[in-house]
Amino acid sequence: MDNLGVFILTAFLIESTPGPNMAFLALISATEGRRYGFATTLGVALGLLIIGLLAAAGVAAVISQSPIMFQILRWGGIVYLLYLAWEGWREAGENSPSTAHGAKSSATYFRHGLIVNLLNPKAAFFYIAILPTFVSTTDTSFTQTASLTLLYVGIATIMHILIVTFASLFNPFLADPKRNKMTRQILSLALAVVAIWFGYSTRGGVS
Repeated sequence: MDNLGVFILTAFLIESTPGPNMAFLALISATEGRRYGFATTLGVALGLLIIGLLAAAGVAAVISQSPIMFQILRWGGIVYLLYLAWEGWREAGENSPSTAHGAKSSATYFRHGLIVNLLNPKAAFFYIAILPTFVSTTDTSFTQTASLTLLYVGIATIMHILIVTFASLFNPFLADPKRNKMTRQILSLALAVVAIWFGYSTRGGVS
């Protein structure tokens, strides 16, 4: 139970630090609204869950021992985040928030959230380097890892819901095209900076 308490605290602290999810959810929720923010959150949760279950099945151990596989995952995440930042910047040139997302639907944002987390270097580091330290060798490691994964996804989702709820409060204010464009550009730049920072901070791989 002591380890569980430490794990919960660790998960909250990690999710409170700036990362791809925080930047992307803020961008979507502030400029597109709560509906699309929650759709993205569901995709994020599924992505985190899939990575966690793969880690429980032993994939994390394989990746941690393979610099090439880790670099493929790492660069895939960096490139995708930069693509989303570019997309947000490009859409800032639209005339109004209603035309900015065009034919996009909730499914589009769900898919973005899913892919971001399947390629999320922050999530990969958590499952490869941090979560295993809380797994006891006295019990079935798969059961423990899967249970801790569900707990972590739950904590992360709570944090993401709070981010979406708070950021979406600015959506009515951003109904003005000029304010919407400026905010999109600022948040898109922030997402690009996060991508570059994660690329730099994860360049050494997993020790």
